[in-house]
Amino acid sequence: MSCFSGDPNFCPECGNVLPLPGAPDTIKCPRCEFIIPVKELANQVITSSVVFNPLEVMVSTGDTEEDAELKGPVIDRRCSRCNKEGMVYHTRQMRSADEGQTVFFTCIHCRYQEKEDS
Repeated sequence: MSCFSGDPNFCPECGNVLPLPGAPDTIKCPRCEFIIPVKELANQVITSSVVFNPLEVMVSTGDTEEDAELKGPVIDRRCSRCNKEGMVYHTRQMRSADEGQTVFFTCIHCRYQEKEDS
């Protein structure tokens, strides 16, 4: 007895996607070896569609490069220059892949930058 039913693109036994029919008169499920005669799918229309996401227009917000360094997550870290709480960080893989990444911190008050190798 079949566990799945309804869509001819899927195996009625295991639900796996069925391959397109080939030269033989059967379709064999690659997962569970279930065999379906091609005649059972005769006169069935199988349709598919491709839906593309709409293109979003890139709008320049006028942010300068200086403002870009202050974007990102703000953490509770004390700046070593102005001694105020609040720094923004971003990470980069500066060394080889088997090494840790480098974390760059920027103070949101005085824009002092620190780096930490993790």
